Amino acid sequence: MNIVIVGHVDHGKSTVIGRLLADTDSLPQGKLEQVREMCRRNSKPFEYAFLLDALKDERSQGITIDAARCFFKTAKRDYLIIDAPGHIEFLKNMITGASRAEAALLVIDANEGVRENSRRHGYMLKMLGIKQVAVLVNKMDLADYSEEVFKSIEAEYRGFLEEIGIRAKSFIPVSAMQGDNIAAQSSDMTWYKGRTVLEELDAFDEKESEADSLPFRMPVQDVYRFTGSGDDRRIIAGTVESGRLKIGDECVFYPSGKHTHVATFEHFGAGETPTEIKTDMAAGFTMTEQIYIRRGEICCLSGEKTPKVGTSFVASLFWLGISPMVKEKNYLLKIGAAKVPCQLKEIISTLDASTLDRGKKDKIDRHDVAECIIECSKPIAFDLTSEMPKTSRFVLVDEYEISGGGIITAEVEKTGISDVARDLAMRRNEKWETSSIPSELRAKRFGQRPGIVIITGHRYIGKKAMAKELERELWDAGRQVYFLGIGNLLYGVAGEIKVEGEIPDRYEHIRRLGEVANIMMDSGMLLLVTCAEFTANDMEVLEATVDTEHIHTVWLGDKVTTDVVPDLAISDASDRDATAVRIKSFMAERGLIFI
Repeated sequence: MNIVIVGHVDHGKSTVIGRLLADTDSLPQGKLEQVREMCRRNSKPFEYAFLLDALKDERSQGITIDAARCFFKTAKRDYLIIDAPGHIEFLKNMITGASRAEAALLVIDANEGVRENSRRHGYMLKMLGIKQVAVLVNKMDLADYSEEVFKSIEAEYRGFLEEIGIRAKSFIPVSAMQGDNIAAQSSDMTWYKGRTVLEELDAFDEKESEADSLPFRMPVQDVYRFTGSGDDRRIIAGTVESGRLKIGDECVFYPSGKHTHVATFEHFGAGETPTEIKTDMAAGFTMTEQIYIRRGEICCLSGEKTPKVGTSFVASLFWLGISPMVKEKNYLLKIGAAKVPCQLKEIISTLDASTLDRGKKDKIDRHDVAECIIECSKPIAFDLTSEMPKTSRFVLVDEYEISGGGIITAEVEKTGISDVARDLAMRRNEKWETSSIPSELRAKRFGQRPGIVIITGHRYIGKKAMAKELERELWDAGRQVYFLGIGNLLYGVAGEIKVEGEIPDRYEHIRRLGEVANIMMDSGMLLLVTCAEFTANDMEVLEATVDTEHIHTVWLGDKVTTDVVPDLAISDASDRDATAVRIKSFMAERGLIFI
């Protein structure tokens, strides 16, 4: 079981661990004597914390900088115990240390009482989804083993924890230096009738069985391909966060909604191939139906509770960046294996780092806790922390530095046309019947990769003539290509929404264009689509319907007159032959046609 110990600097976390190691005979032979001799040579009083604080600068400053890890065991089970730093400057290290813990011990100095970091660390445990918490009121020997002091701290901190949604399993008065209530009951605190620290550790529930019973979640870390010796396996790889998956199970990937069945489980090296994978296993499996899956999607088991999918969510966020988090600035969100650009859309409330008062500001300062709405540039799959803690956690990167992290507490109501398009596309993917011919075989035969090239620009710049000439050249070169003007849809698959005398619903035209393109690209086709003055909103709807990597935009004209950012801009398109050469070269660079 993974246990993290947190608390304000100098409240005695490392001493608690050192005492646990000593009292359970878990130290290497001679280690205790070695540290005692080191203290004697340096004329320093012996401290149990020195058993852990191996770094030179930690010993000289008397604080824990990194997260030290060590092992010990009781009659019941083995423990990995993590000593997380308490100093405010090392909160990032504390979060790293605590992120994989199943339970926590939170240490408070009986003399100093509840400090700011005591509260901050409580928030961190809440955000990390750690529900099993025991509070150790340490250094009771310096408070004359006073029951009144202990009860006062317990009342104050228990109230704080319950306010943020944590119910502590117990409060234990201890003296780590003297060994009181660590491994044995204290003779100086006969008024305390509860468990010792070791007994409380053994009373914690193991999460493994709980995680195994939750819906299956495996973020896709990568998709491995092997081409040697005729090996055509495509292996979906990742680490299982919860649940179980067996051979033959149908799995669905989100946010795309694509589905397949598990054919085999694969592994490296010697050993028996598993027939089932479960929580915390690093795993890989092949598919019976070959589908295109990207890193960052979440693999789920069909029939179980599905994750949320969207571009916005409500989060409880802790900010660690030197510069404050502000609106209209781009950040990188990392959740599972997904990395998506995002922005701060709204600050609902903040908790001030210095006063711990709640309020509302126009920015999130360093060490602030905030409830806010985050908006991503692309849809992501996620769970709510109340349901699936591991797949609700995320971090935020600002200028290449991890500067914040948090948990997703609620989804934002979907209102936009792109949300509707995305939900329809996901439903389509869930029901899609895959072809028996893999896309790789089509690409090999046709010498191309499927894609949609949007040729756009001013209304009268000659896009259709250009696209048709390019279509002929690609066809003559043996490509499977088709010209599809947006007007072709207006009187066909979108005919019922083009009513004479009314403005046609452009967004629905684009969505239906995406659906037609999706079918044609599944057959391996290259599509040349012309559309006047394509916009960023158009792109958003199309990306909700078609995989983003299949979309490529070319703007013809000396000035881009919409808010779209084209992949290729050709200012002078008067020479059709030269323009066709440029677009073909662009398609080759993008890997759409193989030369």
